[in-house]
Amino acid sequence: MARTRGSWTGGTLTARSLLKPQDVARAVFHPAWIPQPLDPSVERLKRFRVIAGAVASLGVFTFIEGGFDFTELLENAMTASVVLLFLTPLTVGAMLWVWRRGGTVRQLRVPLVNSLLLLLLFVGCVAAVAALVQTVNGSANPVVIIGVGLTMMWMLIFTAYGAVRVSGNFFGTAAVHRCLPPLLAVVTSWLMAVPDLVTGDLHGLSLTLGIIFILGAPVTVTAIALLEMRRLKRRYGIRLKDHPATRAPAPGPVPPMPAGMPPAGAPYLPPQGNPYGPSHAPGGQHPYAPHPRQPYNPQHPYGG
Repeated sequence: MARTRGSWTGGTLTARSLLKPQDVARAVFHPAWIPQPLDPSVERLKRFRVIAGAVASLGVFTFIEGGFDFTELLENAMTASVVLLFLTPLTVGAMLWVWRRGGTVRQLRVPLVNSLLLLLLFVGCVAAVAALVQTVNGSANPVVIIGVGLTMMWMLIFTAYGAVRVSGNFFGTAAVHRCLPPLLAVVTSWLMAVPDLVTGDLHGLSLTLGIIFILGAPVTVTAIALLEMRRLKRRYGIRLKDHPATRAPAPGPVPPMPAGMPPAGAPYLPPQGNPYGPSHAPGGQHPYAPHPRQPYNPQHPYGG
């Protein structure tokens, strides 16, 4: 899992890719070092978890309360980014403490550093978008508005696609442990919802609708994440409490037999019996049988 030259994007980006921010976001926010999904059913569960997590992070009440508000949407994104910046390392650190008996932190150093860099990169992009929006709103110079505005639009698309990617892989923490992404999704969704429940801030909604929309997303995320981790445990033996270095790898396909090598089995057993029997000697004779002797010749000087 070590990150080598060009392995972050997998060498898929070109100069023409800059015209498509969604392609750049796909390569940057879902790096090549993130492991491939183990099971299509687990991947489908992850997609549902991403949708529910987006609802928990941004809040569906924005659309119900008074229509789409870009400023509030950006503020929610900044709040979620700050929460992730502190919550993700804290949660991963707690799991490292749980795993302390099964292995060391040194064994996970490379994926941990990669995940932290991906987290910092995403938070930096969200902060850059907020700064560009403030620059455009606070400037009266048409040249600045056009130049910064085009950059802002590119960054908006780039960051939005990146948010979808990091919500699925949760900053590449699957490279550390397969169960970390669903665990972090659960912790984050509940942390985003609890302050509203404690303060009673229902954002102008009625009590029933407020509770439904505040609790609906974290409850859904939790249910999907638990199902995801259960499938990882039952099908692949991946347990959240086990250190990744001590977990046995998932069983893979049996490697093919080399060409020319007969398969094992009774039809291909080697010939049985004495390898030097008559059937194996030239002419059907035993190679170590006594040679026929001439009859006794009394005229032979030695009697043989």
